[in-house]
Amino acid sequence: MPGFEPETGGDEIIAPLPRVTLQAFCETEDVAAAMQAVTADRRMDKVQARVQMGGPAAAVEAFRGAPTPNVIVLETVREPSVLVSNLDALAESCDPGTKVVVIGHVNDIQLYRELIRRGVSDYLVAPFGVLDLLRTLSELYATSGSATLGRTIAIVGAKGGVGSSTVAHNVAWAIARNLDASTVIADLDIAFGTAGLDFNQDPPQGVADAVFAPERLDANMLDRLLSRCSENLSLLAAPAMLDRTVDLGEDAFELVFDLLRASIPCIVLDVPHLWTGWAKRALVGADEVAIVAAPELASLRNAKNLMDLLRAARPNDSVPRLILNQVGLPKRPEIEASEFAKAVGVEVMTSIPFDAQLFGTAANNGQMIAEVQPGNKVADAFVQIGTILTGRGEQKRSKRSLFEPLVAKLMRRKA
Repeated sequence: MPGFEPETGGDEIIAPLPRVTLQAFCETEDVAAAMQAVTADRRMDKVQARVQMGGPAAAVEAFRGAPTPNVIVLETVREPSVLVSNLDALAESCDPGTKVVVIGHVNDIQLYRELIRRGVSDYLVAPFGVLDLLRTLSELYATSGSATLGRTIAIVGAKGGVGSSTVAHNVAWAIARNLDASTVIADLDIAFGTAGLDFNQDPPQGVADAVFAPERLDANMLDRLLSRCSENLSLLAAPAMLDRTVDLGEDAFELVFDLLRASIPCIVLDVPHLWTGWAKRALVGADEVAIVAAPELASLRNAKNLMDLLRAARPNDSVPRLILNQVGLPKRPEIEASEFAKAVGVEVMTSIPFDAQLFGTAANNGQMIAEVQPGNKVADAFVQIGTILTGRGEQKRSKRSLFEPLVAKLMRRKA
């Protein structure tokens, strides 16, 4: 599909769309294929979408006596006058609030102005990237003056006992302290979570109160559930109690994540080593994913399975990162990092050396590694991981023109 290849997300965060209906009427196979790729993206999970051929004329016919969806996407290859005529006819049957996006093949500023005057929400010129259309659709529901959407970073272990929670907590601490970003660490292991222990906190409320009473959950309640760890770091702790079983639905954490993303710049999800509907959804829906593995065979197999699944489920996002932990454990035969990376199919982002004294002291004292030994190489590794996962480590580019942001916006709108 020339011109419509999947893209990787980079530093930009595109907000998921709300629960809306969308119908696309295409005239070329390339645009129809691009629309199918868009509807399959994780950010469109809540959208009820349908893609069909026929262009604006088919849309006019389809909605003569039927209610219109929340969003109509129209591709046109006709003369501008034909498109305008079809839009006028469509306007007669459009329900109030229906948004229309037009995809054309002519970069014409006069046409763009005419479409906007007629109430069209946006005009894109093909060919475009999948993220271009996703961004356009997402911006239809962005509220004016709203805060920048928070970045969610999911950290999960390839198997139990590889130290993924320790990595998640130290990375969150490094992001808050070294990168000066307001951060929340959300411990999703309701029954056995260790974030409270690692941060020497024992809050009376936490993530379980949000998950088990979703009808009461709002921004104010969530704020009360957060426990402050430092100036920039808050904790959504797990109760680590066995008074009830944790049989959660697939969307159990969705409202929690949405509320956090609306108010917190960085959210680190400590995802337990489980394979449930909600755990999978948390990983697929995150902006960045890091898989923590030990340099041994079971971790390699599981990491590869996770990597393959997440690559397929997130074709327009960055490839999940791979972190090797507990490297150099005495007397344990290990798989070399280069061989591990080759088998999994992705480079190792960081290898964290095993240090029983350092990690044991930090765990028993309820401290982070950098608090036990400031300037230690392990502490520096957590800062490096946080820098990459927040997108700050991939911004070294050539000098940018002062007008580049404006030009980029104009190019996206193709007007």
